[in-house]
Amino acid sequence: MPTISVDKARLFEALGQDYTTEEFDELCFDFGIELDEDTSLSQRPIINGKQEPAQLKIEIPANRYDMLCFEGISLMLNIFRGKRASPDYRLVAPPKGEIQTINVSKETARIRPYVAGAVLRNINFTKESYDSFIALQDKLHQNLARQRSLVAIGTHDLDTIEGPFTYEALPPEDIDFVPLNQSRSMTAVELMDFYRGDRHLSRYLPIIRDSPVYPVIFDSKRTVCSMPPIINGNHSKITLNTRNVFVDMTATDPTKLEICLNVLVSMFSQHLEEPFTVEPVNIVSPHNRQSRYTPDLTPRETQAEVSYINNCCGLSLTPSDICSLLKHMSYAASPSRVSPDLIEVHVPPTRADVLHQADIMEDVAIAYGFNKLPRSFPSESGTIAQPLMINKLSDIVRLEAAMAGWSEVMPLILCSHDENFAWLNRKDDGKTAVRLANPKTAEYQVVRTSLLPGLLKTIRENKHHSVPMKVFEVSDVAFKDMDLERKSRNERHFAAAWYGKSSGFEIVHGLMDRIMLMLKSAFVTSEEGLQAKGIEEAAYWIEEVDDPTFFPGHAAAIHVRIEGKEQIIGVFGILHPTVLEKFELRYPVSTLELNIEVFL
Repeated sequence: MPTISVDKARLFEALGQDYTTEEFDELCFDFGIELDEDTSLSQRPIINGKQEPAQLKIEIPANRYDMLCFEGISLMLNIFRGKRASPDYRLVAPPKGEIQTINVSKETARIRPYVAGAVLRNINFTKESYDSFIALQDKLHQNLARQRSLVAIGTHDLDTIEGPFTYEALPPEDIDFVPLNQSRSMTAVELMDFYRGDRHLSRYLPIIRDSPVYPVIFDSKRTVCSMPPIINGNHSKITLNTRNVFVDMTATDPTKLEICLNVLVSMFSQHLEEPFTVEPVNIVSPHNRQSRYTPDLTPRETQAEVSYINNCCGLSLTPSDICSLLKHMSYAASPSRVSPDLIEVHVPPTRADVLHQADIMEDVAIAYGFNKLPRSFPSESGTIAQPLMINKLSDIVRLEAAMAGWSEVMPLILCSHDENFAWLNRKDDGKTAVRLANPKTAEYQVVRTSLLPGLLKTIRENKHHSVPMKVFEVSDVAFKDMDLERKSRNERHFAAAWYGKSSGFEIVHGLMDRIMLMLKSAFVTSEEGLQAKGIEEAAYWIEEVDDPTFFPGHAAAIHVRIEGKEQIIGVFGILHPTVLEKFELRYPVSTLELNIEVFL
């Protein structure tokens, strides 16, 4: 979760009250945030002969984008304490009546297809609010915008540029401007080379570097305002003296674009001469015959059930009580005229995290006070909760393997594509593994379809220890399943691996027999298994299998018959030498993997 540093004295002034560290920590807890550190309690550095002001470092939940700045924290805490009403965010017409326009070129669809804008008119910056304005943009870039790959924010002094604006995508050699805080003009090609060694901006260059066209925003005089997502132009940079701010945002994700714009303009509209007002910008896309005004600050209308909220919280609140509590969380709510069990809720534009009545229920609980919620215990015949049957079964298998002398490991569920397929001599048919659309590294490209890569990597990283090694894992793998709504399914597997100077095949076989016996599955020969289809008792047998993961002639498939139905649930054997080579293992390895969900 992100941590925000705010000036302690300034925040207490905004709250209209001084708190001890313990009192403010309690306030944060009540609101659902956390005081991470009060620097007034530690030795602060001396800068230019003055001791650095005391800071409060506050940990903000990852879903509360509206609290990533001083303005959001102070505003929400004041609303929570009942010191002020929720803001009424409004769109207003510009003083001269002509709304700013951004005309969008169809070429932008090749690089960053979405754009939005807004104007903050008559803003009063102080040194503190200016720094907070820049810091919020950076926090949004790093968190919600995923390092500017999803959304890039540009802010400009509107008095230095003139609309209408155009959003275009041009070859890099055709873009020429003076970048922010620089003194000479350079083409986009030169700019990319110039910032290659920059500690801050170099991380964003790959987002557009290999594209044949780069996004760029011009004003009516062809002055470059910004080249997103890299840098703004120096001509329109904002300063403490800026009175009118033009905001442009480009994106690859329209939802994140809307959230970032709403949060930024909502939080800093409180510094305007007419607080909580925003001038819209008209986005015109002639190529697809679309036109819209941004931002949309209209509260979202939804409903919540009174009975649901009361049942979850253990309360007996009336609709009016719930509406009153929601006002402390910046909602507007009223009892429904349709049903006495419903309340009509207006979600503010800053709360994009509210997706379900469960989110509303949580805020009711926060406003009521978590420590005030009734505490109850189940009756003698009741229980608070029951573990899922698959987890109970997993614990049984886990305990049995541990008692047999095997050590449990817990590798990551993500692995590289090669580890999941090529290194195990398996081929990807494109219909099996769930792939990450934008993996952070090549090491985490797919959700594993087998537990073996994790076991083998664990042995590899610990191969300096004495042998033999006996490790196991009971966990989920994932498979594509286009018949399901979520297009994938999890499957609980048990896997074990023996690493030693001998193959250990008979030891792995013995572990498999022990696990199957514990699962009340009797061993039969393959002939008995195939001939006894009408028998209801669970039984299993093994048959040799030709699996490229394993050494030829040294692998067997595990067949089970449960309730008269036969299926293959797993395989065990001695790994092929090429597999050992890929995982850098010098001794033989025998492995076992089976699906335990069939025994539920």
